[in-house]
Amino acid sequence: MSGPPAHPGLYRHPTRSEIIEQAVAEGHDADIPTSVGSLRQISSNVSTPHAASKSPHPTAATTDLEKGAISSDEDGEIEEINEEEEDPDVVFWDGPNDPENPMNWPANKRWGTVAVVSGLTFLTPLASSNFAPGVPEVMKDFHSTSDLLSGFMVSVYVLGFAFGPMIIAPLSEIYGRLPLYHTCTVIFLIFTVAAGVSTNMTMFIVFRFIMGSFGAAPMVLGGGTIADLISREQRGTAMSVWMMGPTIGPCVGPIIGGFLTQAKGWRWNFYFVAIVGGAFLIGAIIFMKETSAPVILERKAKRLRAETGNPKLRSKLASDLSTNDLFKFSIARPLKMLFLSPICFAISVYIAITYAYLYILFTTFTRVFSTQYHWTGGIIGLSFLGLGIGSLTGQIVFTHFGNRLTQKHMERGDFVPEHRLYIMTPGAILLPIGFFIYGWGVQYHVHWIVPLIGTWFVGFGLMLIFMPSTTYLVDVFTIHAASAMAASTVLRSLCAAFIPLSSEKMYAAMGYGWGNSLLGFVGFACAPIPFLFIKYGDRIRGKSTLIL
Repeated sequence: MSGPPAHPGLYRHPTRSEIIEQAVAEGHDADIPTSVGSLRQISSNVSTPHAASKSPHPTAATTDLEKGAISSDEDGEIEEINEEEEDPDVVFWDGPNDPENPMNWPANKRWGTVAVVSGLTFLTPLASSNFAPGVPEVMKDFHSTSDLLSGFMVSVYVLGFAFGPMIIAPLSEIYGRLPLYHTCTVIFLIFTVAAGVSTNMTMFIVFRFIMGSFGAAPMVLGGGTIADLISREQRGTAMSVWMMGPTIGPCVGPIIGGFLTQAKGWRWNFYFVAIVGGAFLIGAIIFMKETSAPVILERKAKRLRAETGNPKLRSKLASDLSTNDLFKFSIARPLKMLFLSPICFAISVYIAITYAYLYILFTTFTRVFSTQYHWTGGIIGLSFLGLGIGSLTGQIVFTHFGNRLTQKHMERGDFVPEHRLYIMTPGAILLPIGFFIYGWGVQYHVHWIVPLIGTWFVGFGLMLIFMPSTTYLVDVFTIHAASAMAASTVLRSLCAAFIPLSSEKMYAAMGYGWGNSLLGFVGFACAPIPFLFIKYGDRIRGKSTLIL
C-alpha cells in the first residue's frame, strides 16, 4: 500500500526546495500538501521512523517570511527510505512505476492534458479583451454614451480575476482539480453566451464579471496540473507554453475581435469564445482525469479502508488543515503579506500599475486609432499588434537571458533573490519611454507605425517587469510564495479593473500627448524600485519581522 515518492529512480524524502518548487507550481503555500509532501510533514517522517532517528527534522517554521522559513532540511541531505520499516497504515504509490501516479501516465495522455489546459488558459485571458474593438457597437446597441461604462465593460472581466481565485484555489485542495476545471468551464461558457445575448448594460457587465471569476480557473489550476504531470526536467517547456495564455492572450484577442466584429457584429465575439471553449470542454472531458496526488491518494485510502476493513489506513499526503484553514490561507494570509511586507507591497504595487496600463490601452485603442487615424472595422484590431509582439519578445528575452543570469550565479554559489531583478531594470526604463513615443505619435498624427513602435516598447517593458518581479516574490517568500503571488494578483486585478475608468477623462483633459506622458512620468517614478531592491533588498529581508 505504501511506497517511495514518485521520483523515478529515487527512494528518498523530497528536499525542502523540491517541496517549495512543487507547491509554487501547484499554486499554494508549501505548508499545504503537494504531490511530494509538505513542510508540515517533512518534520514528522511518520512513515520512516528509522530515517527520522537518523536525521531528525524540526518543524518547518513560519518565521520571518522575507528571510525564508527556518529548516534543517536543505538540499544537501538525501535520506534513503527503508521500505520494510515504513508504517503499513500509510497509503502511497505502489512503487515508482505505479500507473495511478500521473507522472507515470502515457506521454500522449499527459501532454494531451497539458494541451487542453494551455488552450483554456489562452482562451479565458483572450476573452478579457477580444470584444474591445466592438465597444462602440455595444454602446450604440445599449443606448449609452458613458465613457466610464465603455471602459468598465472591458475591465470588469479582470475584476473577476481578483475574486475568483480566492474561492477556486481552496476548493481545489478539497475536491481536486478536475471538478473545478469542468464546473468553472461550464459556468464560464454559460455566462459567455449570456453576455452575447445581453439586452442591456447591467446584464452585460454582471455577466462579464461572472465570466472573469470562473474564467480564472485555468490560470489558478494550470500550473499545478503541469507540475502533477510533467517531470522537473521537461516542466520548463510545458510552463512556457502555458504562460503564453495570460501574457499573449489579451493582446491576440482584439486582433481576432476586430475582424469578427466587422464581419458578424460584436455579439459574435462571445459566440466565438463559447464555441472554442466548448471544444476545449469536450477535450477536457475526454482527455483529463484527476491529477492532484493528495486527492488521488485520499480516494485510494478510502477504497482500501472499505476493502480491508482497516480504519487506520490513511494517505501519506493527507492534510491536517481544516476547510476553514484553507480558506484562511487563501484570503487572510495574502492580504496580511500585502500590507505588512515592504517587499510584497512595493513589488505588488509596481506590477499593479503596469497591469493597469495594459488595460488602459485595451480600453482606449479603439477610440484613439479611429479618431486619430480613421481606422475602422477589422483594421482597428491591428492597433493591438505592437503591444502583442512586444509582450512576446519580452517573454522570450526574459526566458533566455534571465535564466542564463540566474544559472550563472547559482553555479558560483552566490545567488540571492535580487539577482532576478537585473533583467527588470531595462523594462523599468523602456515602459515609460514607450508611452512617450505612443502618446506624442498619436497626438500629432505621425505615421501609424510610430505609435505601434511605442506600444511595442510598452509590451516589451511590461513583460520585463512582470515576469522577473513574480519570480522574485517566489524566491523571497519561499514556502509562502503562493500567498505573495496571490496578494499581487488581487491588487493588480483591482487596479486593472478600476484605474482605466479614468483614462478617457484624462485624455479629454490633457490630450493624448500629455495624458500618456503622465503615465510615462509615473512609470519613471516607479523605475527605481528594482534598483533599490538590488542594492538594499538583502538588508530589508534581514530586518523583516513579518510572522504569520
